[in-house]
Amino acid sequence: MGILCDSSTGGAHEDRLFSSIMPYLSLGLTRIPIDRSISLRDIPAFWRSYKEIRSLRPDVLHGHGAKGGAMARLAGTALRVNKYRVSRLYSPHGGSMHFNPGRLAGWAVFRLEKMQERATDALVFVCEFERNTYVAKVGPISIRNEVVYNGVGEADFEPVPEQADAVDFLYVGMLRDLKGPDIFIDAFAKTERLLKRPLSGMMIGDGPQREEYLQMMTVRGLGRRITMRPAMDIREAFATAPTIVVPSRAESMPYIVLESLAAGKSVIASDVGGISEVLGKDSHALVTPGDSDALAAVMAESLADPDWKSKNMPERGRFHQTFSATTMASRITGLYRELTAR
Repeated sequence: MGILCDSSTGGAHEDRLFSSIMPYLSLGLTRIPIDRSISLRDIPAFWRSYKEIRSLRPDVLHGHGAKGGAMARLAGTALRVNKYRVSRLYSPHGGSMHFNPGRLAGWAVFRLEKMQERATDALVFVCEFERNTYVAKVGPISIRNEVVYNGVGEADFEPVPEQADAVDFLYVGMLRDLKGPDIFIDAFAKTERLLKRPLSGMMIGDGPQREEYLQMMTVRGLGRRITMRPAMDIREAFATAPTIVVPSRAESMPYIVLESLAAGKSVIASDVGGISEVLGKDSHALVTPGDSDALAAVMAESLADPDWKSKNMPERGRFHQTFSATTMASRITGLYRELTAR
C-alpha cells in the first residue's frame, strides 16, 4: 500500500500521523503540491503524479475526493493504454459534490464527473448520504458501486475517561466556518443563559479563521470559559471533556463522530451528511445545521438530564459491528480482490 497526497495543507499534527503509519506503507508516501481549486498548476501536478504511480506499478488505484479521483482514474487509464492492468476506484468526498447543479460551474463539474465513470471500475461511498448526493447531482450510476462505512481501529474503542479538570463541551476540528466553530461559540453562550450558570468549553484545532473565533469569544466575554488549543492527538483531546459538539454546516461522514462514540463520549451534532446514519435518523442528539438555538437547547438538556447519554447514543455493540476498521477493511479489500481478479 502507498499514499500520494497534497503537501500544501496540514501541519505538524498531520506530519506525526503520517510518520505513525509509514511502517505500513510498502509503496511509501509521496506528497506533492495539489491545489484545492482547479488551476493551471494541475497540469504539472497530474504529470508528476502519473510518473510516480507508473514507477510504483500498483494493482489498485483508489482516488479520494474530486482531484484525487481524477488523478487516479487518468493515471490508471493511461497505464491501461500502455498494457498495464490496474483497477480504478473513486470515492467522492465533498469537493465537487458541494457545487450547485443549477449553476454553470456545477453543471460543468457534474458532466465531468459523469464522463469519468467510463474510466472507473467502481465507486465507493462512505455513507448512503454520499451516494444519494452523487445520484441527485451527477445522475444514475451506471457502474459498480458500494457503500462502505468509515471505521475506526480496535484501540479506538477503548473508553477515554475524563481528566480531573475536564470541561463541559469540546469542539475538535478545522477552525473555519464550514465546520461551525462560530455556531459552537454562539450555542455555548446560549446554553449558559438557558442553565443560568457559567460553563466551560474547549476548542481544539487549527485553521485560517482562528483569530476571528478568538475575537468572537472575547467580545462575548467567553475568553476565560472557552479555551483554544492547537490540534493534538485525538485520544488526548477526548480526555478533556465528556461531550463532543460537531456543529458543521456540511459534512459527509466525519471521523470525529465515529472516534468520539468509540471512545465512549456523548456526541451532539448537526444533522448533515451521514451523521444520522450513525446516531439514528430520529436521534435527539441531532440538530438543524446552523441553528445555534437548537444546538444550545440540546447542550443544556445533555447537562440537565443525567440519563441523556444512555437515551441518545447508539448501542455500543451494534455501533462496533458497523463502524469498526475491521469491517471496513474486510469490505474494501474484498472489493479490491474482486476487481483485480477480473
